[in-house]
Amino acid sequence: MTSDEGSREMSIRITAQARRGMVALAAVAGLAVGAVGCGGGGDDDKKSPPASASKDSGSKPSAQEGQAETPLAELKGTDGLLLQITSAVRDSGGFVTVSGNLKNDGGESVAIPAQTSGDETEVVKHGQSLGGATLVDSRGKKRYYVLRDTDGRPLTTTGLTTLSAGQSLPVFMQFPAPPSDTTDVSLQLPTFSSGTIKISG
Repeated sequence: MTSDEGSREMSIRITAQARRGMVALAAVAGLAVGAVGCGGGGDDDKKSPPASASKDSGSKPSAQEGQAETPLAELKGTDGLLLQITSAVRDSGGFVTVSGNLKNDGGESVAIPAQTSGDETEVVKHGQSLGGATLVDSRGKKRYYVLRDTDGRPLTTTGLTTLSAGQSLPVFMQFPAPPSDTTDVSLQLPTFSSGTIKISG
């Protein structure tokens, strides 16, 4: 091997080692950025206002999931309370999830009426909720109550207390599904007007 070939080979080796070093450095930098991106948000989490519903809300669907732009129905309550239903989706598991927003349209803070929990002892003992809601299938002449887990907890938003003026809270309720050919049902909630909603899925 000539000296020119030797220096060329040495130059290639150094270049290859330098490239490997740059790739390793880029990988480490990427991991560091990823770790920062996955962090808990620090003080930002503390600044968010406390929700009126407890975090123990069961299998709460995402507020954006399957929601329509125009509400399916608006149920008017007392003192400016308004329940806007944005989706009612039938699941293959045999239940219907109704999602929406509970809003205070008034100018003052409003306590959510205790009657929305219903009057069944098993449901009421788990705190204030929307456990008193029912779906009514007029054609099939059947009424469907909010589902409960094995401990009697209603599968709906719980921990409701008050809403400040203009505040809106995402809520959900799960019911047994009516027959597949039933699409229009009436949603009823104590102290609110009733409204007809269309089930999709």
